[in-house]
Amino acid sequence: MSTVRAGEPATLEAGEGTAVPPPAPAARRAWLFDAGERYGLLVAWAAVIVLFSILAPGTFPTRANFDTIFGTQAVLLVLTVGLIVPLSVGEYDLSIGGVMGLSTIFVAYLQVQQHWPVVVAVLVALAAGLAIGAVNAFFVVGVGLSSFVTTLGMGTLLTGVGYGLTNSTTIGGISSGFVQVITYQVLGLPTAFFIGLLLTIVAWYVLQHTPLGRHLVFVGEGQEVARLTGLPVAKIRAGSLIACSVLAAGAGVLQAGVVGAADPGGGASYLLPAFAAAFLGATSIRPGRFNAWGAFVAVYFLVTGISGLELMGISGWVQDVFYGGSLVIAVAFARVAARRRNAAA
Repeated sequence: MSTVRAGEPATLEAGEGTAVPPPAPAARRAWLFDAGERYGLLVAWAAVIVLFSILAPGTFPTRANFDTIFGTQAVLLVLTVGLIVPLSVGEYDLSIGGVMGLSTIFVAYLQVQQHWPVVVAVLVALAAGLAIGAVNAFFVVGVGLSSFVTTLGMGTLLTGVGYGLTNSTTIGGISSGFVQVITYQVLGLPTAFFIGLLLTIVAWYVLQHTPLGRHLVFVGEGQEVARLTGLPVAKIRAGSLIACSVLAAGAGVLQAGVVGAADPGGGASYLLPAFAAAFLGATSIRPGRFNAWGAFVAVYFLVTGISGLELMGISGWVQDVFYGGSLVIAVAFARVAARRRNAAA
């Protein structure tokens, strides 16, 4: 039997019954550290809002500004949520900007120039996303090419096709009825925002509360181990790329409704923000893992920061600097969080 001196924490020696709980201060420190990791981005978001409200009190903390922040970025949110699916299995999809841009062009080109019904044009745009995802999956999973190289080339190819279809000009005049459906205001926010929110909820449920979500994460942590346990790794990898491409096409359809026109170079500008938000989101809510709510917070954290800087007169180059810097920092923090999670496991 061991003797515990006054002021010393109790410890467990071999064969002496059950373990004694750790000292309360240590437990509190561990809880605070875990909470800081999970919700630090939310705190940072709140701090950014307070900072710009002080620096630009006449323009930033207004209903119109927050309606703009939440209402105009549904396209980026949908694109980011789609991106976290292949990222969860360890695959990159750099074609999302090209898919999104071509989807927007299909809606405008078919509906405005070819006079197709807008519903049919939307279905064709989504089908194109499905087909492109299948092609990506064939080369990456079937042939064995790098997803990074394959999707980078595919994205460039699709951007070129978009310029060819539009003769490098913007196509306007998309159905006013379709635009009204996408931009219809509910509680001061457009329908597009609620579509993005609904998709976030669905992605959260699938990734965290279904066997499919667990399988995606398992494959991402080790394809060979997942294969040895009997998981259909090839199908999961292929499905993730196809799902991402379809959601990117959906983001393009939303863009057509939000803007009412198609810009042949518009999709490429969303690539960096989507990756920045996806990796930044992996540092929050569930640190070390790509997750839907983390992506949601990251999208609006980044947009809030850029909006504040622009209202202060810093525009033009600020988006590239902000998104690029955020991506580098987010990747570093996501890697650290993943290592801590693996070490704890």
